[in-house]
Amino acid sequence: MNTTHASNASKGVVITGASAGIGKALALEFARRGYNLGLMARRKEALESVRKEIAGAAGGQGTRVEISVLDVNQDESVAEVMNEMFQRMGKVDQVWVGQGQYSVQKRIIQTNLLGAIATLEAAAAYFKAQGAGRIVGISSLAALNGIPTQAGYCASKAGFSAFLDAARVELAQDNIKVTSILPGFIQTDIVANMQRFPFVVSAEKAAREIVDLVEAGKTIATVPAWPWKLIKPFMRLTPDSLWKYLDPTLK
Repeated sequence: MNTTHASNASKGVVITGASAGIGKALALEFARRGYNLGLMARRKEALESVRKEIAGAAGGQGTRVEISVLDVNQDESVAEVMNEMFQRMGKVDQVWVGQGQYSVQKRIIQTNLLGAIATLEAAAAYFKAQGAGRIVGISSLAALNGIPTQAGYCASKAGFSAFLDAARVELAQDNIKVTSILPGFIQTDIVANMQRFPFVVSAEKAAREIVDLVEAGKTIATVPAWPWKLIKPFMRLTPDSLWKYLDPTLK
């Protein structure tokens, strides 16, 4: 382990939605960098698989990985499960509020907005007691413009982005930093045919860039930075005809 990674050995990161997609890629990236990990998701067997993959990956040997089953749809139990993880970890520096996606619109909003808010509130309470910390919310560039067939997802991310922006100001007085990450099109097993969209990057590449941005102290960032950093101001101006061009199933 190099000196940079050795300096992370006492740092703890909790990631929700860690069993697949960007959450899993982030877990592997943090393990490579020497962080202690608390991984949370709905499926214990999937979390066990991620823990096993970390143990077998370069840089992952000896990494401390705690896992907990967390269903953010059961928002009344989120704080209890999160606090139990905090106690097991001993010290947590960052909490990453993950993302999920379901076919039923209500479930999408419950998971990505209400569940994410419940997770953020639990993290904020922990960090207030600790005296410092960072909360990282995985929103989406979809928060800036509705994507056909993804209405519930876009609405949930728009709401979560607004909540993160407000929380950033409110929690600053408690020495709690809030980072909002806006990924573009990321290739994961959660969304099929993602390759039809422009500027798609792998979950692994996205994870590396996301962690770099957070370690650099960014508060709001697009991933990948280029070209989305340039395109972001114009996202709301995307014509409907462009979506029909990208998705032939739209008439």
